[in-house]
Amino acid sequence: MSGSATLRDAVRDAAATLSDAGVDSAEFDAVALAACALKTSAAQVHKLMIMGAPVPAGFEDLVAERARRVPLQHLTGKAGFRRLELSVGPGVFVPRFETEFVAGLAISHLLTTTEPGVPAVVVDLCAGSGAIALAIKDEVPGAEVHGAELSELAHAWAIHNRQELGLDVDIRLGDATAAFPDLEGSVDVVVSNPPYIPVGAIPNDPEVRDHDPEVALYGGSSDGLRIPLEVAARGAVLLRSGGFFVMEHADVQGGSLLAALSATGVWQDICDHLDLNKRPRAVTAVRGPRAEH
Repeated sequence: MSGSATLRDAVRDAAATLSDAGVDSAEFDAVALAACALKTSAAQVHKLMIMGAPVPAGFEDLVAERARRVPLQHLTGKAGFRRLELSVGPGVFVPRFETEFVAGLAISHLLTTTEPGVPAVVVDLCAGSGAIALAIKDEVPGAEVHGAELSELAHAWAIHNRQELGLDVDIRLGDATAAFPDLEGSVDVVVSNPPYIPVGAIPNDPEVRDHDPEVALYGGSSDGLRIPLEVAARGAVLLRSGGFFVMEHADVQGGSLLAALSATGVWQDICDHLDLNKRPRAVTAVRGPRAEH
């Protein structure tokens, strides 16, 4: 690639290099890295490619790092999530496209059920970079949104994103399974993308295996469901009767997670949802009536 005379040639060669390295989105990543090196947009990169612009300084180094399977988002420092652009880097889970679908389930519910002038109370457990909580506040600005994150590094990224985006979200540092004692029984929607990879399983993608923090990946048991079920139990405590619950899961956990939630006797209208790739991705449920004291 060092002999490439123009940006167009360099991006073409970079895409080939990344494809050879096993990067599925090689062409997209090559353009994104060029945009990063040029401090501009992907659309502008395409224009500059047509115009025969020169190769920007640092582009080859970025491509080499990506070929070593450093996440694209760590190299650019940004990750798109629904309508937002989030800052990400080492120490925080990079939000995935599948999780945009999960956030969308919560957002759609809020948009169709919230009464005008009555702010819905929303809690995001295992908030990570703040992606879900911030997206909800962005698209349902009348909602009162809270998030909890255990990792100090991830919490710092979430606070940074909140400040950059100017979205009023309460993001607290702490264990999701004990979060928000002040909100118990009063929350309208609880949403979570908890760690759910089975202990001992090794993710296929180097970007996940070598760069995402383990605390955001592993679900604490051989089936990966110990932590998700503990988070769901906390969700049940936080939700009011009739409150709405959304949780992401692995595509092989749809049946087992639904069965486990059903066995608690706490949840009603339990339903699993396929993502845009037609894979089981998220469960929704309604908090059943609370026992009268």
